[in-house]
Amino acid sequence: MSGTLVLCATPIGNLGDASPRLREALAGADVVYCEDTRRSQKLLGAFGISASLRSYFVANEDARAVELAEHLRNGETVVLISDAGMPGVADPGLTAVRAAVEAGATVTVVPGPSAVTAAVAVSGLPSERFVFEGFLPRKQAERRQQLSELAGEPRTMVFFMSPKRAVAELTDLLEACGRDRSVVVAREITKLHEEIWRGTLAEAVAHFEEQAARGELTVVVAGSPDEPGSLEAAVDSVLGAMADGELFSAAVKRAADTHGVRRRLVYEAARRRLEDV
Repeated sequence: MSGTLVLCATPIGNLGDASPRLREALAGADVVYCEDTRRSQKLLGAFGISASLRSYFVANEDARAVELAEHLRNGETVVLISDAGMPGVADPGLTAVRAAVEAGATVTVVPGPSAVTAAVAVSGLPSERFVFEGFLPRKQAERRQQLSELAGEPRTMVFFMSPKRAVAELTDLLEACGRDRSVVVAREITKLHEEIWRGTLAEAVAHFEEQAARGELTVVVAGSPDEPGSLEAAVDSVLGAMADGELFSAAVKRAADTHGVRRRLVYEAARRRLEDV
């Protein structure tokens, strides 16, 4: 009989957020796979729990998934945790779930604290619909390409950011979305020095240039105020003008002014449309 894989959300900062079910799952596990054995040992120690710990991080997760599946085939209960938050959500875990499903094991979850929903809740930005983009690409060219595609996204957007790359990534967000786009930066959520910073992207860049960020950031950005139909109409205008012999840059400027859409959005969208032709 196949075992059970339990995905467990762990506190994102404050140990007081740990649920009774998390403690029960950890205490009842035959083996616990975790992102960092040293940090997880401290977590278990705070709960007075002793368990067999095995590392499960990006560099070794493929091999560990094979090992994990063997435990499940032997009928064992396997718990998977990350350093903070939910395994598989911007953290290792996808390979474990796939391995468990392939092994015919039961996959269940112990929900818990989430930096994503916590930041969205306190942001004051529309939350009926939002998109989670996780960490942006490290390479600037790839990052700018991704952000250019998101610039016209009408839903609230959520990103994770390393403090070391925060200024560079906020600057690229500014370039893609405009100086005045609203943003909320949540830092050290649930911890002693929790900070919820609010302003525009231009103000965010200036703030974190002057005062370096500490701790991982959860960044919530307002969706685009531009109607998708307006952008599409602007791109159609660009292509029509070019067909009549107008230069690309001039056509973009005129279409942006006519349809009330930011020039960078029109430029990027028109370029993509041309590449698809």
